[in-house]
Amino acid sequence: MRTHLLAQRAAWAATPAAHAAAGSLGQQLRRLLEQLEPQCLGLFWPLEGEFNAAEHLASLLGSGNLGLHEESLPIAAQDDDEDEGEDSPPEPMQWALPYAYKAPRRMDYRRWDGSTPTVQDECGIGSSKGAVLVPDLVLVPCVGFTREGYRLGYGGGYYDRWLAAHPGVTSIGLAWSFSECHFAAEPHDQPLTLILTERETISP
Repeated sequence: MRTHLLAQRAAWAATPAAHAAAGSLGQQLRRLLEQLEPQCLGLFWPLEGEFNAAEHLASLLGSGNLGLHEESLPIAAQDDDEDEGEDSPPEPMQWALPYAYKAPRRMDYRRWDGSTPTVQDECGIGSSKGAVLVPDLVLVPCVGFTREGYRLGYGGGYYDRWLAAHPGVTSIGLAWSFSECHFAAEPHDQPLTLILTERETISP
């Protein structure tokens, strides 16, 4: 199933439909984040055919929603020592990228400034050199997903382990609608809070 979905996604990613779907998913993600207002957002550096959430958020949040004006996006965030008054603007949202370790298999999040990663984690995926932190909301890439809120990933179990260790964190699966599938969840599988596609928001 995983091999089939990955091949289908790779072929679809080169079509005009993929560009339109990414725009729609980006708009839906923006609206959802405006409602949830996370203080620290865990993203992911996209692999082939995955949605590039950071790219779309950087281009969509210029209006100042979520406390992210263009001049205060994570890539330009500064640590000021100014006193915080009652009229101080809200703290800009922090961003973070996962860093996966192969032995033993585990994952943490590292603060990210929004720039193109110059380091890779032990699985060869772009990550960050920033300090380790725990996001209050994480975006999770889905190779496949079910209506019950379970995701099919790449088989490493990294997100399942991390989510099991952080039960209070909101998890948003990002998926393309054609990747909906059916499979029996295993005991270690962690259900996602929501799944967002270019067509709908699925609340298990």
